[in-house]
Amino acid sequence: MPASSDSVKARDKVQTDITIIGGGIAGLWLLHRLCQRGYNAILLESKALGSEQSVASQGMIHGGIKYTLSGLLTGASEAIADMPGYWRQCLQGDGEIDLRGCKLLSDHFYLWSSAKATSRLTTFFASKATRGRVDKVTDAQLPPLFQVPEFKGSVYKLVDMVLDVPSLVRQLAAPLHSRIFQIDWQTSALKRQADGCHAIEIVSRGQRLELNTSAIVLTAGRGNGELLKQLGASSPAMQLRPLQQVLVKHRHPHQFFGHGLGGETTPRVTISSHSCDDGSQVWYLGGSLAEKGASQSSGELIDCAQREMAELLPWVDLSKAQWATLPVERAEPLQRHFARPDQAYADWAGNCQNVIAAWPTKLTLAPNLATQVVALLDNKGIKPRYSSPLILPLSSPGIAPAPWQTLFGDA
Repeated sequence: MPASSDSVKARDKVQTDITIIGGGIAGLWLLHRLCQRGYNAILLESKALGSEQSVASQGMIHGGIKYTLSGLLTGASEAIADMPGYWRQCLQGDGEIDLRGCKLLSDHFYLWSSAKATSRLTTFFASKATRGRVDKVTDAQLPPLFQVPEFKGSVYKLVDMVLDVPSLVRQLAAPLHSRIFQIDWQTSALKRQADGCHAIEIVSRGQRLELNTSAIVLTAGRGNGELLKQLGASSPAMQLRPLQQVLVKHRHPHQFFGHGLGGETTPRVTISSHSCDDGSQVWYLGGSLAEKGASQSSGELIDCAQREMAELLPWVDLSKAQWATLPVERAEPLQRHFARPDQAYADWAGNCQNVIAAWPTKLTLAPNLATQVVALLDNKGIKPRYSSPLILPLSSPGIAPAPWQTLFGDA
């Protein structure tokens, strides 16, 4: 067992209990859970922590109400009904991971619509099924954005909340900094051994190391597909559900977090607000707009978004706003008819003795993913074995910037 940097450099083989590949929210959360259980775990990230899918998230921790717009509770809505309360405990320092340093952008989320679009949901939202999860907003309680004579619709307040994703990544990474390493897959590879288990061959700074580990957990999102291919894994298969988000940089004073309801069973548009260093803010637009926009050019989608905002919020002048788009590929285990998974997913990869493939499927379900991985390790009898810290000749990855920082320059 390595006890110092010198001892690692003197050997070509090193060992640790669990190796996580992928430094998004899911991988970082899992690293915490494993260390809490006594595992000597490390995390390898090839880019920046939180890059791609995590940092492209709107940061919503939701309880599934946005999946009930058909007027029915669904598997997806019930799978995450308790998650806002679970995350709140962590934000207060009373949960399984201390997130008190994470920036909370909003402790609630709104759903708004015209009276016509909301009518079919009025009875459902007032039922026992949604009690404690949805509240009707009175005229006196309307958010500032809707305190205008032009607004004639209805507004509901949800228990959902919104986190600043880069601050969440920093909060999760900081306590375990010494266990997080940047790996270059151009010079490193997963290698099958004679017993069917896989090790990780690392070449860095003139050294060649073979990292042996009781289990490798893939939490690399879209990157899981290439890693599973490299492993020759027979399962699981992965699916990608593309989005193209829209970003609107403006100088209106009102921050807002909400779903605009149309005639479909998904929100017509979802808005989250993010402050910029120059005093402006960005509205980050998702929902059906982003799903349909996946097949459009950036210019076509921006035109569509401008029309949508003019219809939904006609009193808001965005004529001087800056517009940009961000393609995002949501990676998930393959589902029949490419449906959206209801649950987080983790399972042993086929043909691989010590590899787990995992996707949280939603930011909200990162804790559930960690619980599933821990159960897989327990069921296979994989216990903590190594106590000495592992020091590798690798640097530490940085934190991925928010998309509006890169798309709008010095935002």
